[in-house]
Amino acid sequence: MRQQDRQNQQIFMWKEEDSKLKRSLTFKDFKQALAFMNEVGEIAEEMNHHPWWSNVYNQVEIELTTHDAGNTVTEKDHQLAQHIDEVYSRIAGTNG
Repeated sequence: MRQQDRQNQQIFMWKEEDSKLKRSLTFKDFKQALAFMNEVGEIAEEMNHHPWWSNVYNQVEIELTTHDAGNTVTEKDHQLAQHIDEVYSRIAGTNG
């Protein structure tokens, strides 16, 4: 599958509603979910753009919105979503 096709496929896994980008992710176990959250946390800190998220065992729920833009979805959210997809693909061994 071409890189552009993979990116387009991943974008559809994010749902935009209530002025937020939302995605649910499933991992093999809690340890894998925690590794994902730690890595995304580092990226979010570098970007100074922090997700709302929740974790129960192997499930991670994520919501992205830009507070400085009036709690709407901006390019910054889409950029972080792409990073999140890349980390998820690598850690969970999926294509998105």
